[in-house]
Parts: sequence; C-alpha cells; structure tokens
Amino acid sequence: MNLEAIQHELSSAGLDGWLFFDHHLRDPLAYRVLGLPEQGHVSRRWYYFIPAKGEPRGLVHRVEPHQLDALPGEKIFYARWQEQEPGLRELLGAARRVAMQYSPRCAVPYVANVDAGTLELIRDLGIEVVSSAELIQIFEAKWTPAQLDLHLEAGRRVDRIREEAFDFIKTSTRGGQSIDEYGVQQFVMQRFKEAGMVTNHPPIVGANVNASDSHYAPPAQGSAPIRRGDLVLLDLWAKLDVPDGVYYDITWMAFCGDEVPAPMRDAFATVVAARDAGIRFVQDAMTAGRTIRGFEVDDAVRGCIESRGMGSFIRHRTGHSIGREVHGVGANMDNYETHDDRRIIPWTCFSIEPALYLPEFGVRTEINLFVEDQGARVTGLIQNDFVTL
Repeated sequence: MNLEAIQHELSSAGLDGWLFFDHHLRDPLAYRVLGLPEQGHVSRRWYYFIPAKGEPRGLVHRVEPHQLDALPGEKIFYARWQEQEPGLRELLGAARRVAMQYSPRCAVPYVANVDAGTLELIRDLGIEVVSSAELIQIFEAKWTPAQLDLHLEAGRRVDRIREEAFDFIKTSTRGGQSIDEYGVQQFVMQRFKEAGMVTNHPPIVGANVNASDSHYAPPAQGSAPIRRGDLVLLDLWAKLDVPDGVYYDITWMAFCGDEVPAPMRDAFATVVAARDAGIRFVQDAMTAGRTIRGFEVDDAVRGCIESRGMGSFIRHRTGHSIGREVHGVGANMDNYETHDDRRIIPWTCFSIEPALYLPEFGVRTEINLFVEDQGARVTGLIQNDFVTL
C-alpha cells in the first residue's frame, strides 16, 4: 500500500478519506490496493479507513482479530452488532465525505462491490459516500514501465500466434482437409501454452453467422466447419505467465478465398474507419493535454458508424480497460451500455473494438491503445483489410 500516494489523491479530490470494507472476499480491489493478502476465512466484516491526513485505522471482529494485522494503524474491536455502529463512528471520526467501492446506479460495475445495506449503514452515520472509481483507476489501472514491457512482449507473441492460426486455416482449407472452429481454437490454446502465455478463456473463433455472436464459444462437438468462401473472426487475448503480467487483446478478420464479397468488405471498412476515428480522437486530446473521458471516445467511434447508416448493427461499447484482467478496472470507452465518465489517464491501456453484427455475418477490429504522458500509441499491428487465406 502506498499510503502517501493515496492520501495525496484523497486531498486532491477533496475527500476526507477512503473506507474499505469486506466480507467473504467480495471486494478483491480492496485487497489489491491495500496490499492485504487474500487468505484464511473472512467470515466477519472488517473495515479499514485511510484518512486524507493522519494514521489509518481498522475495525475488526473479535472472532477474526488479526484480519488487518498486515496494515498500519490501531485496530478497534467489536463482537455484538450493537457495537459495530459505535465502532464505525470512532473509526470515521470527523470525516464527512468518503470514497467507497460504489458506483451510482451501478454505472461502473467493476467497482460496485459494496452492498446497498452497508452503504445505508455508512450514510446513516451522516457520511456522504462517493465512488472510488477514479481512485481505483489510479492505483489499479495504471501500469508500471515493466508492465508495459510485458504487454509489448505479449503482443509480439500473440500477433505471431494469430498469423500461425490463419496459416493453419489457409493450409487446411486449400488442402481440402477438414477443419472447424473448435479445432482452430485448440490450435491457439496449444500455441499459447508453448509460448508461456495464459488466458482466462479460450479465444473466439467464429465463422460466418457465428462471427455475429459477440461472445461466441465454439463447442467441442458440433462447431461449424471452416471451408473455402467462409468469413472467420478471430478474437484472442493472453498475457505472459509471470507476476504482474497484463493482457494483450486483439480481433482480426479473415476470408477463405481471394475475393472478399462486397457486403463483408464494406462492413469491415466501416469499423476500420470508426476505429481510426477513435484512435485519432484520443491521440489528439492526449497530445494537446486535453482531458477526455471514456464516454467521449465511444461517442466518436459510434458517431462514425452511425454517419454511415450502420448504427442499428452496433451491439456493445467501443472498448474496455486492459490490465491484469483482460477487462480491467480503468475507464471503459462506453456511452452505450453505461455512461463511463472516468478520465482517460496516462499509463493506462484500453481496447478500441468497433463491431457490426449483421444477420449473416459479423465484423470486428480490435487494437490496444496505451496512453502515454503525452500522446497515445497502438501497441501492436493494425489490420486495415481482410486477411485473405
């Protein structure tokens, strides 16, 4: 836990403190920010308060009195429920405005880990509770230089495996060999293993109409064959199997033939134009030192698609934060599924992945955009046309 940095951010945000709470390991963010090991039973509620100034302190149950021993500050003990509220009053002291892992109207589900009842309890003490979403982004979504290096190496390996997967499809389909979506998925998973990479889920391999299923998972039995004349969407994400590894997440499109049909080509040109509009919007803002928020990027990308009359085929937000989890806890590029008004800050990374889901097929392009101190850069290769196999 970087106490000095946390207190600096609390003071900058005009907050009296940050209140952490857990029960049955329901808030992994609390453990990561505090540097508290997730171990043993957490069968009783604990609270830990970091004031903007002064020493932190905790409130723990007498059944589990050592729950916060790894953290600095005195501990207040309670056992009966009638002791909990006075303990909280003592814990919070003169604080009147505190952050918690809460999101108004659950606009940012990734940080909405505190239950409604606990919020009621804190508010009944006369405390204003605000979302910790921006704080979480600062202390969880920002990468270190070492993590950027790990991401770039992951990108090199994933890009190579993506090329190998397309070659596998090309060799099989041109040679008349039987191949299906699941077989390609397993080919990628084997290559991930050989390359020292891990993923939270196997990649998406979708042919034709299955590419129009946003989170399609090819079944082991009965997945669609891939033949000449087929469209193939390949969405793969992985990270190096090392501590603090961060994900690289891309989507590419291929066509098993020499000439891509016009409807597919035109749809893909639309998402490429939208993706590039999003990249330019972020790069221009970061270079100029102008603050922008996640929802604004989504508006820029979606606006490009809608201007071409294809808005009815949009199904999801423009992009998501990328970190230790493929869907990280930083700002999402979203004004579609939610209204994400978090700032886009340096040393964070997110996807830009516009997609169109038509009745017969789907198209998507996905890149990772890393925000630097000034500017932003795509961290891997960029696809501008179908790969023809």
